Amino acid sequence: MKENKQKINRTFIGGQALMEGVMMQGATSMAMTVRAENGDILTETKRLSPKKWYNKVPVLRGCVAFVKSLVGGTSALMKSAEVIYPEEETPGKASFAIAAVLGVVFAIALFILLPSFVASLIDKYLISLSVLAYALIEGVLRIFIFVLYLLIVSRMKDIRRTFMYHGAEHRTINCFEHGLPLTVENVQKCSTRHNRCGTTFLFFVMVVSILVFSLATWILALLGWADLGVFAKMGIRLLLLPFVAGLSYELLRFLAILPDNWFVNIFRAPGLALQRLTTYPPEDEMAEIAITSFNLVREMDADPTIKPHKFGEFTMPQLKKMVSDKLSAAGITEQAETDWLIAAALGIKRGELSSVEKTDYKQYRKVADYAEKRVKGVPLDYITGYSEFYGYKVKVNENVLIPRLDTEILADEVIRYIGRTQKTPEVLDLMTGSGCIALAIAKKTSARVTASDISPEAIEIAKQNLSDTNAEAVLSDGFKALKGKTFDVIVSNPPYIRRSVIDSLAPDVTCQPRIALDGGEDGLDFYRLIAAEAPDMLKEDGMLFLEIGFDQREEVTALLKDDFTDIECIKDYGGLDRVIVARKKH
Repeated sequence: MKENKQKINRTFIGGQALMEGVMMQGATSMAMTVRAENGDILTETKRLSPKKWYNKVPVLRGCVAFVKSLVGGTSALMKSAEVIYPEEETPGKASFAIAAVLGVVFAIALFILLPSFVASLIDKYLISLSVLAYALIEGVLRIFIFVLYLLIVSRMKDIRRTFMYHGAEHRTINCFEHGLPLTVENVQKCSTRHNRCGTTFLFFVMVVSILVFSLATWILALLGWADLGVFAKMGIRLLLLPFVAGLSYELLRFLAILPDNWFVNIFRAPGLALQRLTTYPPEDEMAEIAITSFNLVREMDADPTIKPHKFGEFTMPQLKKMVSDKLSAAGITEQAETDWLIAAALGIKRGELSSVEKTDYKQYRKVADYAEKRVKGVPLDYITGYSEFYGYKVKVNENVLIPRLDTEILADEVIRYIGRTQKTPEVLDLMTGSGCIALAIAKKTSARVTASDISPEAIEIAKQNLSDTNAEAVLSDGFKALKGKTFDVIVSNPPYIRRSVIDSLAPDVTCQPRIALDGGEDGLDFYRLIAAEAPDMLKEDGMLFLEIGFDQREEVTALLKDDFTDIECIKDYGGLDRVIVARKKH
């Protein structure tokens, strides 16, 4: 959009670039918007204090605005850094305050004192300078150092991204002022330069300082104080700096409200040209951030009843929508997943979600972390560290298979059988994994349960899950460590997926231990092992309970028929073959 196009709307909303974000400030409110590492848009708003008497006093209001923008801008930068780098150690408020003060000292030394010192050296050792020549040399040096500084820092990757957000801020304000709907497409058509930019303000400070410092030097000469030392002159310049800032603010404000024409643009041109070093065309996502901040400020300025909020504060409907949209984009469309994920992150029951009014930033971070892992294919159970099985909370991690609802049918068949026997049987849960089946049997019956697995990591998890039962967890490769023992019941949910199809399964399946999934080329390797060795491990009339794949009934039945009788198949909740029950032949 051309710079001289007539503006339709007038606004004094202004802003600044943040770390991966934009801050906008209006008459009564301020809004910060940043994009977190996971892509979420986070906002924080606050109400500004009512304007004081000095806000109506020319020059003085500029001095106050300069100090406030310095303090407020530093605070906003600090907050944005904390949000986008939550895992990194950020400086505390005291450290940040010290760094800010040192930054101001550095800026004053570089842009005010150094040019004055160099000009004094020229005056003393090279050529005697008039008051005006001294001020001009000092001013030209100041502008040269400033431009050189901007050229250097703009080459830094992080600073350049910040300057791109600066461009997004300008484009958004320009878009509104030219009467266009605030869409990313419209914003990206607008200029990255603006009349009320802080870069232009700093340029005006340097120009105005030439006049003010010249006048001060002339007055001192009239008073007979022309021979003041270098450091005394520098001190006087520092004392005059707030006055220079106040005058520069008034000049910036005056030029901003003037109509766009060739004459006015002559005075605006140097500042606008300098903005080419501090504003760069933003990405679409950056424009979206700036639009969000601008709209929040407009809404709050228009409606004083809107309450401010902090980063990470979401109502439950807002949080659910954010998580649901993120999961849906990854192909996870079940609403219950959203509820369970949020409930787990907040450490509450699913039914208690409606009682949560707002989350804080710490709670949001945990929800966001869980959602990010889920999007990457990590099962919810691994994220939360537990599963629900047969009414019990079962600890799980990436070393064990996640218990499935259909496996409860297997546990239920064993429990019902034990209930009919009216005795205390010896039960082996072979290839136990997390120990979930053994846990259900131990909790629901008086059976003496042994849980075995080949994986030391799985046995460790099983021991934790069985810690408050009389069940025993044993490390064993199949039946090898159990030789010499016999059992009334053997129950097992062995690996039964065909090796060739494992990699084609959903990510939340393939991320589970392959050793718990891989049943060999035809998926029957472990059924062959059980069919061959289980008869010797079972007592007379001992019972065998096996979970099978939906299409393995005939093959497993054929493997068992030589040594087992009364073979029957139980279907799962979906009507598919799921559990084989068989009795050892006499």
